[in-house]
Amino acid sequence: MKTQNSYLKKLAYFEKVLNHLNQLINSKHLQKIPEAFKNSQPGSLLKTAIMGKTADLTAVQKAIIDTLKREGKTQKEISERIGCSQSAVSRHLSGKSVGRKKCGKKRCTTRRGDRTLRKIVEKDRFQTLGDLRKQWTESGVETSRATVHRRVLLNQKQRQKRLTWATEKQHWTVAQWSKVLFSDESKFCMSFGNQGARVWRKTGEKEMPKCLKSSVKYPQSVMVWGAMSAAGVGPLCFIKGRVNAASYQEILEHFMLPSAEKLYGDEDFVFQHDLAPAHSAKTTGKWFTDHGITVLNWPANSPDLNPIENLWDIVKRKLRDARPNTLDELKAAIEASWASITPQQCHRLIASMPRRIEAVISAKGFPTKY
Repeated sequence: MKTQNSYLKKLAYFEKVLNHLNQLINSKHLQKIPEAFKNSQPGSLLKTAIMGKTADLTAVQKAIIDTLKREGKTQKEISERIGCSQSAVSRHLSGKSVGRKKCGKKRCTTRRGDRTLRKIVEKDRFQTLGDLRKQWTESGVETSRATVHRRVLLNQKQRQKRLTWATEKQHWTVAQWSKVLFSDESKFCMSFGNQGARVWRKTGEKEMPKCLKSSVKYPQSVMVWGAMSAAGVGPLCFIKGRVNAASYQEILEHFMLPSAEKLYGDEDFVFQHDLAPAHSAKTTGKWFTDHGITVLNWPANSPDLNPIENLWDIVKRKLRDARPNTLDELKAAIEASWASITPQQCHRLIASMPRRIEAVISAKGFPTKY
């Protein structure tokens, strides 16, 4: 008798909760629900507004089901009373009700494995992606090249900043991106072995002298600064020595300003550069302030968001056919390739910015195909 009274009290309490929820739905929240639902039964309305189509049963609903079942109610009556499907009631009573599995792909590496990769990278900063993957696999972590790329380049804080930045720029139009003057530096080598030279050979011919090619350990190279917008490209700057804040400001004065004049005229523009030390120096920030130039905030380690990276790839592909033999020939070939880039190519790259932003958001801040 005591147990029966306890069940009756629980049932009265749960019915009181359901009545209260129905009152809330039928008052202020019902105004936002389509007219077709206003004439529905309280249970079905509760199911639509609260449960959702595939939601799990709550602890309260499970307790009500157990209580009503002891009272002799049928599964149909129980489902109508609490606002869920009859199959959900049946699964719970039969003990087959389980929570939904988590969405998304399971993480393929552990935190310990990630620390192992960082140690491998710190031993030699100049290893290729294939070498890193091979050593990581030998340590017991079997994964893809793409996973190695993601783990090496971006930590969690950087991914979050990329995601936040992309979310802020999500609604920028192509016209807004056309107002941005993108810039970057790139290194061009005399030897193109690092461009991915390949050999045609059969199985077992790997060590044959005819299938081997000598390479230069420290090839001659030049560092180049350039800028581009939707209207085309600006003049190139061949950099001598290391870039510090002072030398970078000279580049801005003698090459960035002429680029802006050529591509924008008297119109306003926003300047973009990455977070290199010379770029983020206080004196460089003061230079922009003194010249009244707005600088676009930029997330770290985000070459996939900068369309000028695609222009560097175009130039390097053209240099494979030129095969310069001296530094002067290399510089001339670079300038010729850069000058051959059309405004239409630049506009297509700028038009890809909304897609790049969406790709970063979809990847939750991880590197994208761009």
